[in-house]
Amino acid sequence: MKFSKVLLASDYDGTLYDENGVITPSVREAIAYFIANGGRFTVCTGRTQHGFHAYDGSYINAPVLLSNGAMAYDYATDEVIFERSLGEEIIEVIEAVRKKFPDTSVELFPHEGGYIIHDSETSQRHFEILKMPVKVIEKADASMLPWVKVMLYSPEQSLEIQAFLSEEYPWVKYIPATGCYVEVLQQGVDKGFGLFQLADALGIDHKDCYAVGDGENDVHMLKAAAIGFAPENGSDMAKQAADRIVRPNTDGTVAHVIEILDELYQ
Repeated sequence: MKFSKVLLASDYDGTLYDENGVITPSVREAIAYFIANGGRFTVCTGRTQHGFHAYDGSYINAPVLLSNGAMAYDYATDEVIFERSLGEEIIEVIEAVRKKFPDTSVELFPHEGGYIIHDSETSQRHFEILKMPVKVIEKADASMLPWVKVMLYSPEQSLEIQAFLSEEYPWVKYIPATGCYVEVLQQGVDKGFGLFQLADALGIDHKDCYAVGDGENDVHMLKAAAIGFAPENGSDMAKQAADRIVRPNTDGTVAHVIEILDELYQ
């Protein structure tokens, strides 16, 4: 089959679904065609294992990449394929950020539920959107460990927090995320890392890995992929990182990608 041993990973929010939050019939048909011809299709999202509620075996036939590449989880078999978590080493960093930027809300994501330090309306709403239980705590060491990721929210100081982390904790991996968040991950982890880890687990050559995404947190994945695709209405950073610009998510981004792959794999 033409797409045997081919992996296509798509960002979820703003890429796979349209402006109404729907995966359109045309996109579903394109993915079904890709899968029927041997392809492996998955989603790569910043959401965590218990914050991603869109798994559907009819259009996802590979483990889902979660927490911006920190974990791959197979919802079909209830199996963790790989995981790169944060531990006690990051507590010092959190406390330093809180001391320097006391208005910062800190969101902690262990395997079950979530925690907030310095509660805010935005953080509460974030966990409501994710449909995850959350507990407000005073210090990071009151949370369960490990964490798959940590999110820092202080919209007016986001750039300053990033500069502080770069200067004082150069070993800390962070990425700017949607909504002025700063997301802290295990060193070396990003969506590009996750893409290749999953490919290795599936026995797929890196030259047959493709990715599509619209956001800043997709940049590493787009650069890592054999061909990185970004929708016309994606962020400037995503479009600069991509090899090809495709139709916007309002007009079947992922379907357009599969059309291109269909021509590539004759």
